[in-house]
Amino acid sequence: MSLFPMFLKLEGRQCLVVGAGAIAQEKMPSLLEAGGKVKVVAPQVTEPIAALARDGRISLDQREFAESDLDGVFLVIAATSLSDLNRRVFEAARARSILCNAVDDPNNCDFYYGSVVRRGDLQIAISTAGQSPALAQRLRKQLEVQFGPEYTDWIRELAATREDLFAQDIDPQRRKSLLHAVASQEAFDTRHAKREETTHAR
Repeated sequence: MSLFPMFLKLEGRQCLVVGAGAIAQEKMPSLLEAGGKVKVVAPQVTEPIAALARDGRISLDQREFAESDLDGVFLVIAATSLSDLNRRVFEAARARSILCNAVDDPNNCDFYYGSVVRRGDLQIAISTAGQSPALAQRLRKQLEVQFGPEYTDWIRELAATREDLFAQDIDPQRRKSLLHAVASQEAFDTRHAKREETTHAR
């Protein structure tokens, strides 16, 4: 199956997590980092998830899942240890055209969690369509070495340069060439070398 790769804007959108154990605990941080409004439904809750609820970072209902929990929801994570329940959540979500991921169950997923390298606004996501998360994690570790923390500052600089160039009245093709030049490997290497010289000079 061919997947459509995309990055979702979750800021302010309602996200439902069914389950509040170790599985849900692992899947929840990325939703919160993206600004999603997370609601958790589960009869039993781990202390870290309970703490998030006490801090007001998530809403929590300690009870069994009901299909009405899907009202107004944009995205669902079925993260219980019960495969039958996860499948029921997926089927109910699909009936409402709501995107759902049943954790560790590729056949009951509309999307998969990628293995992600994050360097500020630079994100590199790797997916094996749920076939080998271990391979995706290995590749992520390799990319984390290739794209180090220095990319966090560089992406900010590139954004400022882009904004400045778009504010100027210049030929679009000329602007495109300049944007590609400042984002080139040569430009990065030059910037990195100058920073290294400055650090060693101190």
